[in-house]
Amino acid sequence: MTTVYFVRHAQPDYSAHHEDTEQASLTPQGRIDAQKACAFLADKKIDAIFSSPYPRAKDTVEPLSKALGLPVQFEEDFRERAIGVWLEDFDGYAQRQWSDFSYKISGGESLQEVQQRSTAALEKLLTAYPNKSLVIGGHGTCISTLLHFYDSSFGYQDFQRIVNWMPWIVQLTFDGLCCKEIKTLFKIEK
Repeated sequence: MTTVYFVRHAQPDYSAHHEDTEQASLTPQGRIDAQKACAFLADKKIDAIFSSPYPRAKDTVEPLSKALGLPVQFEEDFRERAIGVWLEDFDGYAQRQWSDFSYKISGGESLQEVQQRSTAALEKLLTAYPNKSLVIGGHGTCISTLLHFYDSSFGYQDFQRIVNWMPWIVQLTFDGLCCKEIKTLFKIEK
C-alpha cells in the first residue's frame, strides 16, 4: 500500500492581489500553522516530499523537509488552477466550474484540465514509489479535483467546506493505482 498525504498550503498573503498571486508567500500565521502541520506529519515515516512550485505550497511543507532531511521535489502539475484574471465573485465562478467541469474563462483552466494533469502526476508518483509514504504540498482546487476523481461524491459543497482549511491534510491510501481510502487527518480553520 502507498500512502499519500496531500497538504493544502497554509494561509497565503494575497494582500497584493493585483500582482502575481502564484508567487504569494505565507502570512506570519501561515508560517506558524505550517509548522503545526509538519509536526503532525513528522512521525509518519515519510519517504519523499513533493510540492507544487508555488511558494505557498513549498513553504508549507518546507519545515517537514528540514526536519526529515528530505528535499522538496517540485511537480508542476500539482500547481493551482489557472483562473486567468482576478475574480471578485470567486464563489460564483467556483460553483459554475463544479457544475460544469469543462467551464473556464479565457486564459484559465477548467476543473477537468486540472484533474487530468494532477491525476497523471499522481499516478506517475504512485508508479515510481510503490509501498512508500509521500507528502505532496498543494492547493485546495487541485486536491479537490483529485478527491473528486477517486470519489465522485466529492463536489462543490465539499470544496466550499474546505475553502477555509489552511493547512489541511488529507490521506489517500492506494493499492497500486487503486484508491482504497480517503480521510482528513488535520485541518486549521481560518
